[in-house]
Amino acid sequence: MKRQRIRLSDIADWDNLMLAVWKAACGKRHRPDVICFTQHLDANLGKLANAILQAEAPYARYREFHIHDPKERLIHAACFEDRVLHHAIMNLAEPVFERTLIPTTYACRPDKGVHRAITQVQANLRRYPWFVKVDISGYFPNIDHHILFRLLGERFKGDDFLYLLWRIIDSYHAQPGKGLPIGSLTSQHFANHYLDGADRFLLEHLKVQGHVRYMDDTLFWCNSKEEAKAKLAALREYLLGERQLHLKPDTQINRSQRGVSYCGYRVLPGAILLNRRKRQRYQQLRLQWEQAWLDGDITELELQRVYQSVHAITLHADSLEWRKQNLRLHPPPPM
Repeated sequence: MKRQRIRLSDIADWDNLMLAVWKAACGKRHRPDVICFTQHLDANLGKLANAILQAEAPYARYREFHIHDPKERLIHAACFEDRVLHHAIMNLAEPVFERTLIPTTYACRPDKGVHRAITQVQANLRRYPWFVKVDISGYFPNIDHHILFRLLGERFKGDDFLYLLWRIIDSYHAQPGKGLPIGSLTSQHFANHYLDGADRFLLEHLKVQGHVRYMDDTLFWCNSKEEAKAKLAALREYLLGERQLHLKPDTQINRSQRGVSYCGYRVLPGAILLNRRKRQRYQQLRLQWEQAWLDGDITELELQRVYQSVHAITLHADSLEWRKQNLRLHPPPPM
């Protein structure tokens, strides 16, 4: 595939930056940093455009916080100017990434996502007898900067653009020379692309029967347990040698008929269920908002609205009977 040239002038183009502002501010327009930026939009965009052209971006200011969704993660949120920059870059670079990825990779892609990945997992469980669930140890903190930059250099050309990409990569270190910040748009796309070679190794070299990957969560299918063990060993060697990544020792090999937990769901050949963490999350949020209503912190109308967002956790799963049982065990307050 020919390398794509992206010019800094195209990134700093006014229309491209305006689109990037709209994307970066979506759902966050009431936050102080967004309000501050948009109050003086023309001046701030001009300043950002100049920083892009003068190789002074990104600003590399991160805000750290923890989330529990469901397990604890340390998030490094870029400042709003850098989030605009990331969107401005990806407006132009995303189509290049999209052309390189194989069809069974589902993260950070249009018309893909978790639910299509789950549907494909179920189809593969029905079709192939054995699966391997690949578990990479500390994926984002262990992405090697120089390997990532080399991979990006195989897709893009232009020293000024590649230098901008390097500045973004080098703006964060979980350890010397490694790590991408969880929470940045560019991190998601870079991390997704980092394993494209592993996808192709599985499909084109090892000839696995089926394959699904959502970011670093990879499943592949084989005809026997012995074949699964051999191909897992080959993949382990590839990831260590080519990407400096380690697999956890408890990587799962099992019969497809027993199902697999994947991306928040318990996927069986005949059903898609919520996994334990999603069930706990649903119950926790429902009880939390009901208590907020009882305490007078939210109105009845607001409670009805948040019920919809809580219910969204259960969508795309066969959850009706479980939700009925949950309501019997934890009845909602009378209104």
